[in-house]
Amino acid sequence: MEELLVFTKNSMKIKILPIFVILFFVSIFLAFYKGLYDSNIYTPDVNRKNIPVFQTKNFYSGKNLESSNIFEVDKTYLLNIWSSWCLPCRQEHSLLMSLKLNSEINIIGMNYKDNKKNAKNFLKELGNPYKDIFVDSDGTIAIEWGAYGVPESFLIYNNKIIKKYIGPLNEELINEMRILIK
Repeated sequence: MEELLVFTKNSMKIKILPIFVILFFVSIFLAFYKGLYDSNIYTPDVNRKNIPVFQTKNFYSGKNLESSNIFEVDKTYLLNIWSSWCLPCRQEHSLLMSLKLNSEINIIGMNYKDNKKNAKNFLKELGNPYKDIFVDSDGTIAIEWGAYGVPESFLIYNNKIIKKYIGPLNEELINEMRILIK
């Protein structure tokens, strides 16, 4: 009789172990599956947020600049964060060149973590849509703006961010900008 009890206990252990393993993997699968549909992306609300105060250098001259000297009151700006190594920046560049013709928007460039020689070649090849360009060599200024990467753009009026554009600009977004500034 004892042998029968031992056999039954061992067979129970053998049957329970796979059930626990299956339950463990099912619970992990469900957690990952729920994570696919549960967005953790945080997009800060930048509507009517003041622009950050920062110090930087002018792209061409290397002179020190303060943000208060870049953005003037009662003017509309588009701050475009770009790099020569960024393929989407290259895609949106022709739109920036055509937007430059609109005298109501002053386009300011923030050259992000870039090699200066490569950045100059980029502008020489594709044209320069920027009224001014400043340098963000280590990426800290972009972080202060709440940028995730390149390209990103900020529509600014009276030193307040009106709209943030994540990713490359397209014709639809350019038309939206034109409506917003009127």
